[in-house]
Amino acid sequence: MTLRDNDHLARLSEAVIRNGSKSFAAASKLFDSRTRASVHLLYAWCRHCDDVIDGQDLGIRQGVGAPGPQIGTLQMLRDQTAQALEGAPMRDPVFQGLQRVVQEHAIPHHHVFELLDGFAMDVDGREYETLSETLDYCYHVAGVVGVMMSAIMGAREEATLDRAADLGIALQLTNIARDVIEDAQTGRMYLPQQWLCEAGVPAAEVAEPQHRQAVFRVVARLLDVAEQFYEASEAGIARLPVRCAWAVETARVVYRQIGREVMKRGPGAWDARIATTGAQKLGAIGRSALTLGLTRTWVKVPAREHNLWTRPKARRAASDAQASFANACSNRQGY
Repeated sequence: MTLRDNDHLARLSEAVIRNGSKSFAAASKLFDSRTRASVHLLYAWCRHCDDVIDGQDLGIRQGVGAPGPQIGTLQMLRDQTAQALEGAPMRDPVFQGLQRVVQEHAIPHHHVFELLDGFAMDVDGREYETLSETLDYCYHVAGVVGVMMSAIMGAREEATLDRAADLGIALQLTNIARDVIEDAQTGRMYLPQQWLCEAGVPAAEVAEPQHRQAVFRVVARLLDVAEQFYEASEAGIARLPVRCAWAVETARVVYRQIGREVMKRGPGAWDARIATTGAQKLGAIGRSALTLGLTRTWVKVPAREHNLWTRPKARRAASDAQASFANACSNRQGY
């Protein structure tokens, strides 16, 4: 790849994050230049895939497509992604960027495909009966992005990657809370069906004004869960390099505030879209620096709650460890 190609990729990916997420764009300015370039490239690929599946352009819906064409589009993305990961020459700059980031930072390929598995859940129109199922969706569309971003920042310990997944899940839960009415109007529902049933709200009527009070109660429960994941992510952030930690903590503060604003507005939270101002983002940068300084010096970060939902790899590792222990005990008894 030539220097000109690199410059083009850098400009393209920077434009994508600037137009796609002003909150993440502001936080990403705190990274060192090399990390920022890779973060932008990975974000550009994630955003591209999301938009292609949703029929959007940087989050603006262009029309709801039929499931059939979406399935074909998803397969096309899988094929292009596989080619990029195999090292094939790529013409699309978005996939050139993915290829470069994965190679440069040794990102495990299965993480890349986990994100596409998350998009498949949307394509399939999956319903989420329980909180665990909603969290599984959140991991696949956001938690695994946190894992890949942490790999870019040099994280390799599983415990740190678990906390990165926690933050991604928290961010996605916040997105769900903020966008629940808009999503319902387009036929998507991520709130646990069990919770809606308990609140007396038919899933097909979530967007109806007469249910706004009950929907808010369900969303408040979801944001309580998000708070647990925001808290759990703190220890992982503290393990990152200083500038990386500052950037990630800023994103954490900004998004957490969105959820708190939903709580503050109550059932009227969806009368106008919630967004953070430039002044609020600057405030978040300052508060993040203070929080990070305290976390790295005097404040003891609490251990992750043992009953908190964990990402699939961590669950498999725990299951394998339990199986190994059981086998060892069985073997000893045999002697």
